[in-house]
Amino acid sequence: MLRVLLVEDNDRLRPALRAGLDRTGEVRIVDACATGEEALAACLASPPQAILMDVQLGGELDGIATAVAIRREIPRLPVVFYSIQDDEAYYRAFRRSGILSHYAYVRKSNYLLPEMIVPLLRDAVAGRSFIDGEIESRVQEVREKDEQSPMALLEPNEQAVAHMLAQGLSNEQIAGRMGFRDKRTISRTNGQIYAAWGLADSTTDEKVARTRVAIIMREGRLLTWDESGRAYSIGPRGEQVPYDIA
Repeated sequence: MLRVLLVEDNDRLRPALRAGLDRTGEVRIVDACATGEEALAACLASPPQAILMDVQLGGELDGIATAVAIRREIPRLPVVFYSIQDDEAYYRAFRRSGILSHYAYVRKSNYLLPEMIVPLLRDAVAGRSFIDGEIESRVQEVREKDEQSPMALLEPNEQAVAHMLAQGLSNEQIAGRMGFRDKRTISRTNGQIYAAWGLADSTTDEKVARTRVAIIMREGRLLTWDESGRAYSIGPRGEQVPYDIA
């Protein structure tokens, strides 16, 4: 019998899913959590064989971020994600997460019945990957949109600041050009740019982040960096591809 952790913040759906899966005789829900933080703690205390998790959760961590945090401690722990949300932020987070195997990502409305969920869990445990066709097409749309221009991820003010960061201007100089009295406004805008381009997760050094903004602006495409400082672009299937910066 497959030992599964259920992560669902809807207080009505959570017990219904638990009861339905338990009745299959193939799955035993070892714990049921409402937040990603609870799920992380539960996995660290007693890892399940697989996780069934909603993408939208009520805590600070959404389902994608929760899976990334858990897999950092327990590599490739199988996860089946489900969601009814059609939000580009989740598709973008999934694409950037680097999750390559031992997972399924499906639309809740298509795969809500226990007898449909159980095969997904077993496939994830076996190391396979599966994306619902509707979600796969939306992930692809987001990837293509992002690759067309990193600027598509920024609001107009953020775009203007990014151009000036790339020119090497200080926060004070940017604030002066944009007519702000307080340069701290630019610091906050910088933070939004770093978050939108995935730089907030890869570095805590302001100078490094500013340099990488300038590189992205020059290259005209989103790049990521690993802990060793190696740059990567996004390949045609969402995979990270080493990128040589001239």
